Amino acid sequence: MRDDLTNRSDGLEPGSWDPEKLIAEHYLGVWRYLKAIGCPIHLADDLAQETFVAVLRKPFELINPQSTSSYLRRVAFHLLLEYKRKFGSTGLTDQAEILDRYWTRWAGSDVSGDRVLDALGECFQRLTARAQKSLKMRFEERASREQIAADLQISQNGVKNLQQRAKAQLRQCLEEKLGAVDR
Repeated sequence: MRDDLTNRSDGLEPGSWDPEKLIAEHYLGVWRYLKAIGCPIHLADDLAQETFVAVLRKPFELINPQSTSSYLRRVAFHLLLEYKRKFGSTGLTDQAEILDRYWTRWAGSDVSGDRVLDALGECFQRLTARAQKSLKMRFEERASREQIAADLQISQNGVKNLQQRAKAQLRQCLEEKLGAVDR
């Protein structure tokens, strides 16, 4: 245990610090954050682990769960940027900065991201069955626009329009439930 680290957020005495507890309480939130800003599952797994390796190597003070979560997201975000510089943006969204603002605003004090995911699930259920299927095919199955168009029996441009409307509806619903994000 390192004497230069303190934890006031979980009842541990100042000067004590429990890496296992830190990982247990924050790993899922870091992983969900990375997924939310566009990391494929395998990369989110790797970067979440690397986040904790980096944090455990460098001393910091744990003030409360929210500030710790914010710090961990910053470390994860910078690791993602480093990855993009080294390997290009293969499989990653170019809008990570925008998604980061949304996640940070919407997650708020929820270190696990459960609040955001619950709201997203509720908002997703409000979409039409066709819009839901289109988004599931695109983001879960990684289907091409051509494949989705064939399955839904609409044009590829129709798929693009359907998905744009669906994403706008999701964003609006989430903003209503979780708060608007300054762009």
